[in-house]
Amino acid sequence: MGFEMKQEKDVLSKDQCKVKSPNPNSVNSPHIKKKKKKKDKDKTKKRGMRRKRSDSPADEITPVRRLFDTCKEVFSSGGPGVIPSEDKIQQLRDILDNMKTEDVGLAPTMPYFRPDYGPEDGSSPPITYLHLHQCEQFSIGIFCLPPSGVIPLHNHPGMTVFSKLLFGTMHIKSYDWVADAPMRDPKTRLAKLKMDSALTAPCNASILYPEDGGNMHRFTAITACAVLDVLGPPYCNPEGRHCTYFLEFPLDNFSSEGGDVLRGEVEKEGHAWLQERGDNPEDLNVVGALYTGPRVED
Repeated sequence: MGFEMKQEKDVLSKDQCKVKSPNPNSVNSPHIKKKKKKKDKDKTKKRGMRRKRSDSPADEITPVRRLFDTCKEVFSSGGPGVIPSEDKIQQLRDILDNMKTEDVGLAPTMPYFRPDYGPEDGSSPPITYLHLHQCEQFSIGIFCLPPSGVIPLHNHPGMTVFSKLLFGTMHIKSYDWVADAPMRDPKTRLAKLKMDSALTAPCNASILYPEDGGNMHRFTAITACAVLDVLGPPYCNPEGRHCTYFLEFPLDNFSSEGGDVLRGEVEKEGHAWLQERGDNPEDLNVVGALYTGPRVED
């Protein structure tokens, strides 16, 4: 599902390809309060504990670390429009299918998911984005949605995206472009409905591709829910991977140009015009927060 947040609330700037801000999980990060120094005896004890843990490296491989290592392998030779092999897709999907809410340090009782954790004017409640990792090849993040939270319809240019619903129920509506269909205008294009239904956890990870699988989608939280997202490669404006938001219109709302391409009422019901919106739509309400779950990398 990955997409960009409103600029004034950004954790990742829209114009950057790499994370320039300090790693929130780094020991040197200004986001983490430094603890007061303890006695040398305590330090020696802790060093001994670290040595003891390192004697059994298998115990250190958490689900999050396993996900990170798998992403490095799957997207190592990737790039815009490059789809990993079927074997690698299945390898990453197997990891995600087994991911649980507690594996990333989340619980449904956290403030992010409360129904009253939102504005009083009836607008969409804020969705919280937790950033885990980003590099040139891929990014990992989690979207925390309270009930009725909405991520507007948006695209994923040249990307392969894995989304794992960790808990809750979410409605998904997605589209793919109709190949060789005439455009109504430079910002309005014909699309075919790919999915219009709800998912309830536990369920397998969903995958979308550069030109298939529902590359444009909208997520609506029916109940509180969390979605773990892996994008390969991530958004990057200088490389042409800009997140675009869309409005959808029934086929009959405009001229009959689409009717020249589509024949039959059944086909028409499964299609819509998608019109580009501004970069910061009013119904986009996403804020960033510090990820405090298990460490992603060393």
